[in-house]
Amino acid sequence: NPEVQDFYAFTVDDLHVEDYVTGPQIKNIPIAVYEGDFKCILARNGEGSEQLQADNESGKQKNKNVSDRRIIMNLIVAADKNWGIGKDNKLLVSIPSDMKFFRQETMGKVVVMGRKTLESFPNGLPLKNRTNVVLTSDKNYQVKDAVIVHSIDEVLEELKKYDDDEIYVIGGGKVYEELLPYCDVAHVTKIDFAFEADTHFPNLDENPEWEITASSDEQTYFDLEYTFVKYERK
Repeated sequence: NPEVQDFYAFTVDDLHVEDYVTGPQIKNIPIAVYEGDFKCILARNGEGSEQLQADNESGKQKNKNVSDRRIIMNLIVAADKNWGIGKDNKLLVSIPSDMKFFRQETMGKVVVMGRKTLESFPNGLPLKNRTNVVLTSDKNYQVKDAVIVHSIDEVLEELKKYDDDEIYVIGGGKVYEELLPYCDVAHVTKIDFAFEADTHFPNLDENPEWEITASSDEQTYFDLEYTFVKYERK
């Protein structure tokens, strides 16, 4: 019907089929037409109009839910006893078992970071076998095999493509601070030593919104003692 201007106002009554004859293998079976999330059931004798309306509304709601979904993330960080996490854009210390834990948690997942964190990696290249999302204010910044975003809103929009349990915030300090409100799980390697640091992570022990839900036995690396601690938002 050419008078129908609104796609969502389309009904079975607006469809006119002339000289339609079912094949021997098709007997009174509705024809399904898909357009995005909109499914239209077209049946003989006008059957299926109720299904049309129900599926139409379902498709609209589905799209709305995706658009309005609150992004929930994980974060992973190594911090000293004063919650220091870095100095001069470098880690305070590299502990092999901590590096192994980081790889195990993030492999095949989405890692969200700032530009300086990316540039601290070997040769400034994205982490392999992960989706690298890099936040920077530099509109001209480009890196091969990385998704570049320029604001928190752009980060959140990009992350709607992924499941919550696949998203890990990995630094640096400003990115941790800005995305902490969207995180419900924090994996913290707590190092029992005070390093000289110029970048710090918020003290979750002093934040009443967070609680420890798991902790490893004390580990040692030379003279350093550390534990793997899992915090969760209450």
